[in-house]
Amino acid sequence: MGKDKRARRQAQNKQNMAPDGRDVEFSQELADSNDLQAQERAAAASKRARQK
Repeated sequence: MGKDKRARRQAQNKQNMAPDGRDVEFSQELADSNDLQAQERAAAASKRARQK
């Protein structure tokens, strides 16, 4: 596939993608135990991903 076709396909894919509509801010002061557990899991997953 040529460079132009690939660029057009990528641009078309971006147009077809719908935004999820989420704009979330995180506040440490308002975090509950589920939020804190999710942060710990995310940090552990990031650490595992960097080790590979």
